[in-house]
This record gives sequence, C-alpha cells and structure tokens, in this order.
Amino acid sequence: MSLVLAVEVDGGGAHAPRRVRHVAEVAERAGFALVTIEDDLLRPGRIGAVERAAFIAASTTVLSVAPVVSTTYTEPFHVSSQLASVDHIAAGRAGWVVAASPQPEAAAAWGRPQADPRQEALDAVRVVRALWDSWEDDAVIRDVATGRYLDRDRLHYVDFAGAAYTVKGPAIVPRPPQGQLVVLARPGLVPDDEVDVALVGGADLDAVRRAAGATATPRTFAEVEVALDTAEADGADRVRSAPWASAEHLRYTGSAEGLVRLLRELDPWVDGVRLHPLALDEDLAVLSQLVVPALVKERLATRPLPGVALRQTLGLPRPQNRFAIPGGVA
Repeated sequence: MSLVLAVEVDGGGAHAPRRVRHVAEVAERAGFALVTIEDDLLRPGRIGAVERAAFIAASTTVLSVAPVVSTTYTEPFHVSSQLASVDHIAAGRAGWVVAASPQPEAAAAWGRPQADPRQEALDAVRVVRALWDSWEDDAVIRDVATGRYLDRDRLHYVDFAGAAYTVKGPAIVPRPPQGQLVVLARPGLVPDDEVDVALVGGADLDAVRRAAGATATPRTFAEVEVALDTAEADGADRVRSAPWASAEHLRYTGSAEGLVRLLRELDPWVDGVRLHPLALDEDLAVLSQLVVPALVKERLATRPLPGVALRQTLGLPRPQNRFAIPGGVA
C-alpha cells in the first residue's frame, strides 16, 4: 500500500469560507487524500472545525476531510450527529481526529471541574461509535404508499452510563455512509482498539519507527512538521522567524527533494503521513507543486479516486453494525 497523504490546513485565516474553499481546492488538485482541520475550545469567534469540514465536504469531490474535535467538555451525542452529517455530505469521505483539552483554562471557560482527558476521550469515542450504529443501514424505508419513513425495529438504544453523563439514544442522524467514520488519534489518548489510524510522532526517524511499531491500530500515520525552501527564503530562515507548532512531531527543514527522500524512508514503517506546514500558504504551494507530484511519480503515493470512501482509500473494511450482529455488544 502506498503512502496516504494528509495535510493539516488550519493556517492563518483558514476559518473564512472563501479561504477554506481555496485551500481545499489546492490540496485536492495537488493529490492529497485527506485534510485535517484543527480546533481550539479556547479560541472563540472562529468557525468550528466541524462546520469548516462540512464546507470542504460540499466543495470537493475526492478529497477527504477530518476535523479535530475535542472530547473534553463536549457532548458525544452532538459530536456523533455532526460528524455523521459531514460523512453524509461528503458521501463517505469523512474522519474524526480525536483530541482532548486538559488545560485548566478550558475547564474554567466551560464552568466545569477539570476532567480526566483520557477517560472522557474513551467514553466519548465509545458513545459516538455506538450512536453511529444505533441506526441499522436499512432503517430508512421511505415507503410512500404506507407513509412509513423508518423501521423502528432497526433503531436502537445505546444506554451508556458513565461518570460524567448518560446517553440513551438512538442518534438523530442515519448511520454514516462509511458505517463508522475513520477515527484518528495520538497513541495513549484512546485505546488502540477504538482507533483506526494512530498519529505517531518522534524526534527522529528511529523514534517514529518505534512509535509506529508499538501501536496495534489498523493503520499508522507519521506526524511531520515541514518548513520548506521557497523562492523567497530557505526553510531554516523561515523557522528562525516563526516557531514550530509542536515538539512531539518529526520535523523537516529544507528542499522539496529532501522531504521526498524522508518520506521514502518512512514508507516501510507507516501507512501515511500527516504534514503540518510551518506557514500554510508558503509550504502548501511547494508541497502541491513539487512534493506530491514527485511522490506520485515514484508511486510512493496515489491520488484519491472519485466515488471512493476514506475507509477504502485506507484499505479498511466497512464495519458491520453491532446491533445487526447476533450477540453484538452495544
């Protein structure tokens, strides 16, 4: 399987609709399979990641989109409905990057005691997944002759009771086209058996390889921050004038050719990469014009195809509905 290419597109002004459309169009034309969109509970006034994901889903044809949605202080019932709606808009091209917000400032902003981020993440992912299954695939009838829209026997309660909330269900949105959206998360936040794609980092190649080898998720993506040489400045100069976003990711500074070599070295160890541009406009242009075409030419990556769900792009099967399986667990 060739590398699946993803890029984080939450750069300056990326919450404005025209800007969102432009960035998505550039990424889609370049051949990226997936864009992710950051969010932050402590930055009011921005259009949320889910809303921007829905806009991208409606504005593209082959590009998949996965918003970052924190499980801290958010209601999993609403998260489930919102993400399922994005998958319906995208005809199966949606995912979910699970995140947590452990900062004391977040608890204060929401007027709640500081939560255990891992427990809330685990509870939320389990509830969201159960709610996606709470409608069986053929629950919608649309029988005009009888006036029946739903088969109530194919809607199910999830009956979850946790430390912070209870959820009865069923969902208010039919099961997503993919059955279950692709769930991405960093190792340690959510148990591997609840995750489809682990987002692994590391200070160097060996650290990334170890992190990838330590996961039991079906797929792994390497997290790589990039500061590429441009016509105006080389990557090293650009880093000196702008800080890196995270200390947990592999970092690359330099030419497009050097990045292609790095990704070639990563290819045997991971199933994909999520690139984090230092500055979205500058780096996305180089990635689109030089890096992605070179990877496709070497067959290290392939362009996404029309009508293909994100699960198919990743080589993941469409899950059976737990309630439709005899003895299934809610």
